[in-house]
Amino acid sequence: MLQLPATTFFVVGPTASGKSALAIALAEKVDGEIVNADAFQLYAGMQLLSAKPSAREMARVPHHLYSVLPLTESCDAQRFHSLALPVIEDIAQRSKVPIVVGGSGLYIKALTHGLSPLPPASSTIREHFKNLSSGEKIVWLLQKDPEAATTVNLRNPRYVERALEICLLTGRPQSGLRRSFAQKEPEVNGVILDWSRETLYARINQRTLDMMEAGLIDEVAGLGALSPTAEKAIGIREVREHLEGRATLEQAVSAIQQATRNYAKRQVTWFRRERCFQTICLDSLPTARYVPRLLELFPCLRPSSQPVPSS
Repeated sequence: MLQLPATTFFVVGPTASGKSALAIALAEKVDGEIVNADAFQLYAGMQLLSAKPSAREMARVPHHLYSVLPLTESCDAQRFHSLALPVIEDIAQRSKVPIVVGGSGLYIKALTHGLSPLPPASSTIREHFKNLSSGEKIVWLLQKDPEAATTVNLRNPRYVERALEICLLTGRPQSGLRRSFAQKEPEVNGVILDWSRETLYARINQRTLDMMEAGLIDEVAGLGALSPTAEKAIGIREVREHLEGRATLEQAVSAIQQATRNYAKRQVTWFRRERCFQTICLDSLPTARYVPRLLELFPCLRPSSQPVPSS
């Protein structure tokens, strides 16, 4: 079984935090290659929706796992793991530095911690769920796992169903299984990009306007059938409501900005729990200016004969 190479470096953080810009600048400095760990950038046809690096940016260093899945295919952490690990291993075997970049916490955790021991989905159980109301599923879950009241977002039906499914398949409270997996502390190298909330939200708002200017409406209008994974991309529902006359353009823009800010907030919360990475604040300098700092903090990024660069 392939293992995560020790030379792998992670650049993670919330959406619009400048991960791609920093990773590209770093890859140019350390002879690295970039591996995508964003759930939606895996899909072809979502250039603007997923805020993929531009063709010019991708030409600067090799990029992997961008636009590799059709929109009709579903993906999860297990499939991502099977896609990414061979790519990372190949990069390392060629004496390049694999730089994993993204904000999809479960996908990143699949690489840093290995795959969760939790069971795969059961079509039989999920079919049974269709006969139950949301309230009935919540009550059943809390009977099986009272701790779920504080560990599961009970307002999200998908989370409730998955938690209940784990309880039923394993015969054990899912909260305990998840906690034992989360408490593993892998030895990996990487950074979480952090901004003040005001600055990050301003970046998100502006990026949404830039996406609209670049043709987001046309991109969404041209999408065909979508898998359950692909259809969760922020912007699809909001733009379609506008195209169907149920929202003005201004309302669609505002809704995308709000949904993206909410998503970023959840990402920040997630990554605060990932203690295997070091947090760096990017409010004070242009993103690429942090590359010398990374070389100081992580000797693994430079050959043993290379001196620490001056800032």
